[in-house]
Amino acid sequence: MDLVAVLSEAKTEVLDEAAEGLARSHLGHYDASGPEEQRLHLEALFDVVVDCLHRRELVHVAGYAEEIARDRFISGFGIGEVQTAFNVLEESMWRQVTTKVPAEELSESLGLLTTVLGVGKDALARTYVSLASHQHVQSLDLRAMFRGTGG
Repeated sequence: MDLVAVLSEAKTEVLDEAAEGLARSHLGHYDASGPEEQRLHLEALFDVVVDCLHRRELVHVAGYAEEIARDRFISGFGIGEVQTAFNVLEESMWRQVTTKVPAEELSESLGLLTTVLGVGKDALARTYVSLASHQHVQSLDLRAMFRGTGG
């Protein structure tokens, strides 16, 4: 069975499971946004991933991940929060693929899926690092640690 068909047919199941995983993670910014908005974000990422699998190209997922990184960085999300959203979706997609794709197609299917999501996560991380390195971050004043208690 075709990977794109498997994922498309399981879309609701994948998104339900990913949304539950994201909710269980108790991530501050995602919790504040509410379950409907979380699901919309997961669905948008799902659609990008499936589109890239269908087209056999990676440009769209990289651009989308960069856009997400900029938006979430500006909104104060930590990179770990956004990576968790990618990860819960990936886990749910993997679960569908491993149970519905025939064994002889499994290796290629998982390789394709991992490649698309890996490129997305790489673009996400690179964009976050780039944004953070241009942002002034106050360093910690550690002098008090080395003074001793003197008491």
